[in-house]
Amino acid sequence: MLIIPFLLFTGFIALYAITTWKIFEKAGEPGWQSLIPIYNAIVFLKIVGKPWWWLLLMCIPLVNYVFLIWSFNMFSKSFGKDSGFTAGLVFFGFIFFPIIAFGDAEYLGPYGDPVQFAEYKRKRTGFDFEKDSFAA
Repeated sequence: MLIIPFLLFTGFIALYAITTWKIFEKAGEPGWQSLIPIYNAIVFLKIVGKPWWWLLLMCIPLVNYVFLIWSFNMFSKSFGKDSGFTAGLVFFGFIFFPIIAFGDAEYLGPYGDPVQFAEYKRKRTGFDFEKDSFAA
């Protein structure tokens, strides 16, 4: 009687572990970091370009919802997705996180840090649109 719920639970845990591992690797981080509790949240914040102490803000009741949704938004934009995808991450994360992990989404850099994001884009394209110009 308990075998089916146990197998479903184990399957969801395995899917979560594989998904986060793949997302971390896409972002240029070692996949094993996704398996360590609390540290994986710190690395997630690094991926979106926010400091580690945001994790403390996510421990404050009611404030945590604002910062979690905000970091999900930066996460989706770091992978080239829009705000509608953020809503999917918030309400249907079990579907939308695997889409990022196993889909064609590419990591564009830490969206939450404009300097790092601009540097990452410059390295990727070879041209910084904010710094360089075509005007004489």
